Amino acid sequence: MEICGEAASAAEALELTRQTLPDLILLDIRLPDGHGFNVCREILESSPDTRILMLTAFNTDNFIYGSISSGAHGYLLKEIAPEVLIQSIEDCLSGKSVITQEITGGMMRMMRGEVAAEVNAQGIQSLSPQERRVLELVADGRTKKEIGESLKLSGNTVKNYLANVFDKLKVRRRSQAAAMFIQHTDT
Repeated sequence: MEICGEAASAAEALELTRQTLPDLILLDIRLPDGHGFNVCREILESSPDTRILMLTAFNTDNFIYGSISSGAHGYLLKEIAPEVLIQSIEDCLSGKSVITQEITGGMMRMMRGEVAAEVNAQGIQSLSPQERRVLELVADGRTKKEIGESLKLSGNTVKNYLANVFDKLKVRRRSQAAAMFIQHTDT
């Protein structure tokens, strides 16, 4: 293994990833200038072959759910033994998903939909009225152009609202956001 860099912020991580194209990244959830969820999504958009392991001190269902829904290939707690960390890196590089035993309870709750429902409801509730209107039109199958015309917004403004919605809902696609909206409003 060769360490190709270390970053102290989201911006540094994104820039270093563009420069070095690493095979694997150990990424924390809390960064001084953003969230690891967003960094994970951005890295995977530009470098889909990069493997990402979240390495954090947080063992909360929402963080586990946010990490996995952002595309992370594993979730490890910082208290992990060095030899287990090395084995986890090797496993992840070989294509395996890596989850430590300490977080399996959260994973089980997530699989049963308990965490997803809570996170979805919190995400939907966190939307501004305008973001909610944009998402409602997405759920109706409208294009960005149609949304802009309907709400009298420019295409770039609609794009910015959608980026905010995706960030708050921790999704990467319009279809995922629409499904969350429909599920939340039908309950």
